Amino acid sequence: MFQVRVTADFAAAHFLRDYHGKCEHLHGHNYKVYAHVQGASLDEGGMLLDFGELKKALREVCARLDHTNLNDIDFFAQNPSAERIAVYIYNGIVDVLPSLKKTDDAKKTHLYAVDVFETETSRARYLPD
Repeated sequence: MFQVRVTADFAAAHFLRDYHGKCEHLHGHNYKVYAHVQGASLDEGGMLLDFGELKKALREVCARLDHTNLNDIDFFAQNPSAERIAVYIYNGIVDVLPSLKKTDDAKKTHLYAVDVFETETSRARYLPD
């Protein structure tokens, strides 16, 4: 099995409506995002997936979030947690690169995971079923 990973970042504000603590107040993060792709076979060029294609898709999705108040995006239902951001980015990448949608074929090249770091020490990961 092979895996590749690319990274992107974005800056955004948010608050957590159903949370009681300092994160219930408007604040911002410089998010770092990792997109992981996994598969069992390489293409004729010896690659699992062109890094450039994956980076372009990830950056396109992150650009939609950059310099926004995440609470203004309906998907997050007023609670843009790192976990929900990871799902949003996963879905966005698969929309841009539908061939990466996970199927029942575990050996097929697919988007394996999306990690969203709010800080250097706090990460949420989304793994599709």
